[in-house]
Amino acid sequence: MAPEAIDPGAAARQEARQVIGKQSRNDYGAAVAARTMAALTGGAPFVERLVHFWANHFAVSTEKFEVMALAGPMEFEAIRPHVLGTFADMLNAVERHPAMLLYLDQAVSIGPDSPFAVRKTRRRTGLNENLAREIMELHTLGVRSGYSQADVTEFARAMTGWTVAGIGRGPGARIQDDSRAGSFLFLDDVHQPGDRTVMGKVYPAAGEAQAQAVLSDLAVHPATATHIATKLARHFAGDTPPPAMVARLKTAFLKSGGDLPTVYRALVASPEAWVTRPLKFKSPWEWYVSTQRALGTTTVQPGVTVGMMNQLGQPIWQPGQPIGYDDVAAAWAGPDAIMRRVEAAERFAARAGPVDARALAPTLFPASLSPTTAQGLSRAESPAQALALLLVAPESLRR
Repeated sequence: MAPEAIDPGAAARQEARQVIGKQSRNDYGAAVAARTMAALTGGAPFVERLVHFWANHFAVSTEKFEVMALAGPMEFEAIRPHVLGTFADMLNAVERHPAMLLYLDQAVSIGPDSPFAVRKTRRRTGLNENLAREIMELHTLGVRSGYSQADVTEFARAMTGWTVAGIGRGPGARIQDDSRAGSFLFLDDVHQPGDRTVMGKVYPAAGEAQAQAVLSDLAVHPATATHIATKLARHFAGDTPPPAMVARLKTAFLKSGGDLPTVYRALVASPEAWVTRPLKFKSPWEWYVSTQRALGTTTVQPGVTVGMMNQLGQPIWQPGQPIGYDDVAAAWAGPDAIMRRVEAAERFAARAGPVDARALAPTLFPASLSPTTAQGLSRAESPAQALALLLVAPESLRR
């Protein structure tokens, strides 16, 4: 029997994968630390919360290896610069970002009748509808909002050619120019030729600009306004979005053409956002940030937040599905989840040093500290126990 053939390059490829994997994990940890520092020390907490809202709305997941080192840059490059701009600009920046193109497989989508597909008849090529579907279902119009499967397919055809240079398995990976690696790339020979009809409107053949025109219309569609208004109202005014508030935000969105500061002003002016009793149960990320701000934390090591968010059940940029993390109490208020916060609070309190929780409590909750919580703090057996109790008191778990 002939000896098995030995691949002389196998060891080198394995070593290269390990090096790349380690670097990606390091990049991910550094990006999480940067996000945490911005949340802890930033001078505009409301804007910071909006960044996190939009990052979850346009969710990607680092569970996909190619996305691990790109999820952080997507938040910093595509969301933060546009959080006080227009929804259309943010939408455009996100959908063209390599993290999104790789996560939802747009980078491998090929027009069935494109010159590239014709040349590669012996190679498996095909249209991928993932990004087109999620843009319509999750990012803009919302479910059951009037579009059809045919609209998804046509939009996917319009988007063919949108890919990433030098990364992944798509046709853009053949571009071996280090200066362009990891950047958006349009390949005309991968684009499906011809006009496209999406939701009754004809979009003439225009290469890269064809899908861009579809995106521009989706960004200001009335169904998009309803979808965004509903999610913002749910995030800021309770798990059941108040209909009057949703209508108010939708009107602001449509009248301004998707100008986000206009929508935010309508949000802040809504009485439903200013009820006395806190309505929203904090997600693990919100709770972690609020506890660290309460403790005056201003520095964080790259791996600390990663480990803590894994423990609390909400790993950063890792929702596991394109819809992102749930924004309702049922997702985060289970007994096991609460116990994880209690354990974390005990560790925070043990490391915090001499902090007087009784004095801190009315500073954190000047008009909402309950007699029950105040009494519990007064009866604590030690300063550390009092602080741990404060960090998991009802006032600290809700906002």
